[in-house]
Amino acid sequence: MGSLSFNGQRCTAIKIIFVHRSIAEKFVTRFAQAISALNCGMPWEPGVVITPLPQHGKPEYLAGLVADATRHGAEVVNEGGGQVNETFFYPALLYPVNARMRIYTEEQFGPVIPVLPFSDISIPIEYITASEYGQQVSIFGHGTTELANLIDPLVNQVSRVNINSQCQRGPDIFPFTGRKDSAVGTLSVSDALRAFSIRALVAARDSDQNKEIIRNIVREGKSNFLSTDFIL
Repeated sequence: MGSLSFNGQRCTAIKIIFVHRSIAEKFVTRFAQAISALNCGMPWEPGVVITPLPQHGKPEYLAGLVADATRHGAEVVNEGGGQVNETFFYPALLYPVNARMRIYTEEQFGPVIPVLPFSDISIPIEYITASEYGQQVSIFGHGTTELANLIDPLVNQVSRVNINSQCQRGPDIFPFTGRKDSAVGTLSVSDALRAFSIRALVAARDSDQNKEIIRNIVREGKSNFLSTDFIL
């Protein structure tokens, strides 16, 4: 779901997957099975996950990425992957992906899932460091030491590290932002309220009389605006 919710057409969709070589074959087999279990249809039909794409020319673009990947050594692992019917593009699971392929650097923004095997953890770290994008990353595992060792380098490259959960938006819960070419600035409910509000203040000269007046207003609850007196 991290790769294919909303057809992968959201900024937080997992765009590329690095899997340790020791489990990569098993991973892509199970991933292909999971894709085949997804329901396809129109967006208003209940239980549908994969739908036609709304963007003009998108199926052709995605088909070009798949064709380029297969020319450079990848295979479409899942049955029917990459098939096109008008504006519908069936998800394509590509493995193994390498740096010669367009999908290695181009953000597909659609249901094409590139999987890269690695043996040394420095490989995905170097990829993320060199990437033009820096919004989020998801790391999956059980070893606390390994996960802890990944957090420190990743927080300097992306704005949110998700542990054993998919990348996701949520400005109403956490600040939503990015690094590099992914975003400029931060979006959250509190940030939006500050940005879209006209700020106002109450001021008084620093005198005992004024302090006492404001203190009485606050403590007696006579004003909704003046509600704290910690400065006094």
